[in-house]
Amino acid sequence: MTQSHPRISKAVIPAAGLGTRFLPATKATPKEMLPVVDKPAIQYVVEEAVTAGLSDVLMITGRNKRPLEDHFDRNYELESALTRKGDAARLKKVQESSDLATMHYVRQGDPRGLGHAVLCAAPHVGDQPFAVLLGDDLIDPRDPLLARMVEIQEREGGSVIALMEVAPEQIHQYGCAAVEPTAEGDVVRITGLVEKPEAGEAPSNLAIIGRYVLDPAVFDILRRTEPGRGGEIQLTDALQILAEDEKTGGPVHGVVFKGRRYDTGDRSDYLRAIVRLACEREDLGPDFKTWLRSYVTEEM
Repeated sequence: MTQSHPRISKAVIPAAGLGTRFLPATKATPKEMLPVVDKPAIQYVVEEAVTAGLSDVLMITGRNKRPLEDHFDRNYELESALTRKGDAARLKKVQESSDLATMHYVRQGDPRGLGHAVLCAAPHVGDQPFAVLLGDDLIDPRDPLLARMVEIQEREGGSVIALMEVAPEQIHQYGCAAVEPTAEGDVVRITGLVEKPEAGEAPSNLAIIGRYVLDPAVFDILRRTEPGRGGEIQLTDALQILAEDEKTGGPVHGVVFKGRRYDTGDRSDYLRAIVRLACEREDLGPDFKTWLRSYVTEEM
């Protein structure tokens, strides 16, 4: 008989990074607020959490991140101005962000790595499993990765990590998983994790991407975890301990994702994400693709 585990309702979004790869744009603007077409990247992530049934969202922020809070708050002056103009379409877009979810915020303070950022969520999460979504990874809403991860966690317990196959020469850029197959083609049992392994030392070509569903046992492990690679507290190191001994917090599974993912933390991928999403928009796509074909033809 399949065991039932607590329903997940809380999502944690670490958003305290400095965004140095996008300087000078991020000198005064949080990287999470950079637009992907006409919507900030962070809104796509919150929408993904809500679509998966996680309506309680905690954002881990830092200094100069106040625009994140403002974006998901009401803007009565703007709404009033749009109402007076009779601009119902733009008014709806403005109100969508403030009506998405129940938003909470806590400051990380000292930027000590992803593991430390997740640990900041402990008082809010308590003893319930929860999801972690990294703001640099946008998952296409037509490929419901997080919902699948929640399904596996609620059935199997423990923690679930999103994995993606990458070329062997790219694996050093990611955390990497050693795995065993299961009866389900897209689900593996994780037996070990390595943070950004050197070339030739990776246990597989399965890279960790920015979605996790975690057992609360991870908090006690993070409290004891010493700084690792880069002098930061690595979430991967804590998950390695969980993978080694499932008595600590249940098994660790991975969902191998083969859908559409956009990395907005990299400048080149950020530009590609904008082009792809713009091409698929009904209101922008036809004219934009016509121009894009013409531009590419001229350049070639």
